[in-house]
Amino acid sequence: MSFTNITLHPSVSKALTEQGYSKATPIQQQAIPVALQKRDVLGCAQTGTGKTAAFLVPILQMLLEEGSVQRHSHIKVLILAPTRELALQIVENTQSLSVHTTIRHAVLFGGVSQQPQVNKLRAGVDILIATPGRLKDLMNQGLVSLKQVKYLVLDEADRMLDMGFIRDIKQIIQHIPADRQTLFFSATMPPEILKLAHTLLRNPVKIEITPVATTAEQVMQYVYFSEKQQKPSLLLNLLGNQASETVIVFTQMKHVADKLSRFLKKEGISADAIHGNKSQSQRQTALERFKHRRTRVLVATDIAARGIDIDRLGHVINYDLPKTAETYVHRIGRTGRAGSAGTAISICSQEEKPLLVEIQKLIKRTITVAGIPGNPPEKLTQSGQRPLKTETARKRQVQLS
Repeated sequence: MSFTNITLHPSVSKALTEQGYSKATPIQQQAIPVALQKRDVLGCAQTGTGKTAAFLVPILQMLLEEGSVQRHSHIKVLILAPTRELALQIVENTQSLSVHTTIRHAVLFGGVSQQPQVNKLRAGVDILIATPGRLKDLMNQGLVSLKQVKYLVLDEADRMLDMGFIRDIKQIIQHIPADRQTLFFSATMPPEILKLAHTLLRNPVKIEITPVATTAEQVMQYVYFSEKQQKPSLLLNLLGNQASETVIVFTQMKHVADKLSRFLKKEGISADAIHGNKSQSQRQTALERFKHRRTRVLVATDIAARGIDIDRLGHVINYDLPKTAETYVHRIGRTGRAGSAGTAISICSQEEKPLLVEIQKLIKRTITVAGIPGNPPEKLTQSGQRPLKTETARKRQVQLS
């Protein structure tokens, strides 16, 4: 379905064309018409399928139809996101899609001074994008009122559950009118999320684009088995000598992300680390450097990486396997986005093999073992450029420092 087949306000249509939106993704095809009918939506679609536009397009359309955006005294739309990175990604999309309108928006997240955010709220906004913690804090200070909210969006609801935000969300929603439209999106639908959805939604239309907790078909998945102390050398082997390919490398621990970033820089590979202990300015700088290809490798923990949307990201490497299988789905969803191809590589130690078993059970497929006869290793290089041989990596014991 083309966006031209949907009757939209000229301002929205113009912005969609300018941003290169032509054919709607499956989640957009199903969610936008339903939302425009004022129905609640329960959407299950893996990351990278276009969920942000799936709720932003109908919300902008409905605000413009109401003709109430000339007065910005009340918040009309609340969009809740689990991390500041995802919140900022939604802000970017909101800005680009509302550029030809008078609709105002603001974002709230922690880790920075609240005063600039409060000043923007006082100037009046139509759409508020927020992480639950900072929003609840400002509400407790009497600085935010949600009494006029007509549209509520919960994005990445499963991640909010993982991060312990469900109690905050329930308390926030008590301050929103019951007579509202709710759009609820999640990459997975565990029982706790379904229970929350049923308490928030009224006769929702359920949209399930892919089976729960499956991985994108266009993402090729490989696993290398390695002893823990050999992982740094194997990572170097995978990265090879290709200077242009950008890669996200996932670790479990913050200190490992920092050590791995320093190690890669020492080996001549540009890298930055991003995790919860970094300041907001440090995280934003690292993201901007990575997005503009000034940094080749972004080493990230799970909480920091959720919401990162990088165009043409070809590879994701799991330096450490995640503790929960669902997190694997979110990690590899950073690549293979919006129909493009991608590659996900996991480095699995002996201790992590039980985690690999759980991942394969969840995604209902066996991940290809790389580096065996008949199945050459997947190297992050272009034709004609040769990385270190895998056997060399086995012999070369490189320690992180």
